Amino acid sequence: MLTQTDLLTKKGAYIQQMFGSIARVYDLLNTILSFNFDKSWRRFAVKVSNVTPDAKVLDVCTGTGNLAIEYSKMLNKSGKVIGSDFCHEMVKLADNKLKKKKLSDKIDVLGADTLHLPFQDNSFQVSAVAFGIRNVADLRAGITEMMRITAPDGRVVILEFSQPTNRIFKSIYYFYFKQILPFIGKLISRSKYNAYAYLPDSVLKFPDRNGLKSLMELCGLEDVKIYSRTLGIVTVHVGKKPCNHKHQCA
Repeated sequence: MLTQTDLLTKKGAYIQQMFGSIARVYDLLNTILSFNFDKSWRRFAVKVSNVTPDAKVLDVCTGTGNLAIEYSKMLNKSGKVIGSDFCHEMVKLADNKLKKKKLSDKIDVLGADTLHLPFQDNSFQVSAVAFGIRNVADLRAGITEMMRITAPDGRVVILEFSQPTNRIFKSIYYFYFKQILPFIGKLISRSKYNAYAYLPDSVLKFPDRNGLKSLMELCGLEDVKIYSRTLGIVTVHVGKKPCNHKHQCA
């Protein structure tokens, strides 16, 4: 049996097992536990991505493909979204969802580790992640890999939980986040790994919004912008990959 201590080591095999155990109820719990705000958070992340209709977009840690689907709505027939995830159960669910929504021509999903993406340098206009980079074993390496496959002047977009700054709201939110959310998550998911106790623990150990901005800059991204949403529950970070040569940027 995996413990919270095991999960917080972010060892790949542990994270795969945990997400595999909740895959079937992942979308349902996202909606319930976020009070349906998760959809608007993803839409906003896409909106600030500076994506063009003919872009190629990579959604890492895609889960069941929700962010990939949001990006596909912005693209024309020349555009393409690829969703990658190293959890087999999530990839299977995403593939089935895309077939039902008749989106398989616009979105491909595949199994891949965010630390070792199977794509050439500079392949995508946007590389994005929603609520996934926090689970990558090496955060800096994960961001660096996302940057590697992003073209010069392209964007690296990170949508992630953060810590509210308002003192009163923060105390109310933390009670929900650390007490109510894990209880509801465990009740519905019936995960033996107690994945929804891992969620608040991992968020509290994750860099705050300014810390993540600094890390993205350390990885080489420029003009990193921070967008707080819903009283600071989540933030969207958008960084630009610098041009290696002037002629590479418009």
